Amino acid sequence: MSKLQQSDRAEQAINTIKAFLEASMKPDPELAATFMAPDVKITFTGGRLMENAYAITAFNGGRYKWVKKALGQFDASLNEGYVTVYSNGTLYGEWLDGRPFANNRYLDRFDIRDGKITRMDVWNDSAEWILTPEINQTP
Repeated sequence: MSKLQQSDRAEQAINTIKAFLEASMKPDPELAATFMAPDVKITFTGGRLMENAYAITAFNGGRYKWVKKALGQFDASLNEGYVTVYSNGTLYGEWLDGRPFANNRYLDRFDIRDGKITRMDVWNDSAEWILTPEINQTP
């Protein structure tokens, strides 16, 4: 595979993840689900397994009034038959009790095969901030 083909493959995978994240933030789980393989494996912070994009929206609805991502850097790694994409940045939004928050770090890892997300791993600071609210330095 040429360098140009490799670059195109990485760029396509990153664009898939960006589109998925945009749909997830609306939130539009129906649209977000179109970017996922039927047998996707989703693991959230704390080892919580999620079945699909609808489960992600339901989980977030039980934790936040609303939440968005300030997208940061995207990194892609080409593998045999799939691409791994890392997305980092921060979360901002409102807790269920109405307190605003921002600068909540996140890191997401995705595997993309044949244009669909087959694996998604999510890490962020939310659990720590819920357990220890005084560390949440809201802007």
